[in-house]
Amino acid sequence: MGPKGPPVKDLEVLFWSYDEVMEMSEVMRQNRLRLNLSQADLAAAAGVDKRQIRRYEAGEQQPLLSVAVAIANALKISVGDLAGIPNQGLNLTGDWWASWQTFYNGEEVITAQEVQFRQEADLVRVETITRGIDVEDGGYHWSGELRVWDNQILMGWYAARDGGTRSKGTMYFVLHNHGQWMTGRWVGASYDGDLVTGLGAMGKSEQEVKDLIAVQKESGTHVP
Repeated sequence: MGPKGPPVKDLEVLFWSYDEVMEMSEVMRQNRLRLNLSQADLAAAAGVDKRQIRRYEAGEQQPLLSVAVAIANALKISVGDLAGIPNQGLNLTGDWWASWQTFYNGEEVITAQEVQFRQEADLVRVETITRGIDVEDGGYHWSGELRVWDNQILMGWYAARDGGTRSKGTMYFVLHNHGQWMTGRWVGASYDGDLVTGLGAMGKSEQEVKDLIAVQKESGTHVP
């Protein structure tokens, strides 16, 4: 067996074993290539020297936790994914589309916006990339969390990130068997009241999520 690398001192010091670093280096390389980034691009996005990225990908050095977080953010994955921690079940990390049945001044509005999932174990952190509709029409940025249950149900919360926007509440989704899309419902405070609810869907394209909302409206329930 090869050397295990420097001893662990605390969370800000290197904390992966040599074998795990080799896995992490491959995770870093594959995700960098997935995003069509050069080592220099990744270094710039993470705020580190290009030579460090080269050493990390070669398995010669291990990043501090703070550096690992910056690299994971640049690669749009979780720190757990970067470290090679096994994820039981489906991995939902990546860019998604979300569609919502909302209401503005009593009128139904169907929105669609891009969101980003970052999954670590059974916790998925969600953050919007786009507003979906103009601010004047009620569009806003939000973030939240979803917990995965039995690789089928996702339950969690959301809250607006824009100052002055009061929207916040809960989300419940049923996940497709292969993790390709999910359908469900949100309940929370909005422009139209303190207790409002509507349909929701998440998938891989704008048209797909809008179609999922339409199917739910027609059937009166989620898509099986």
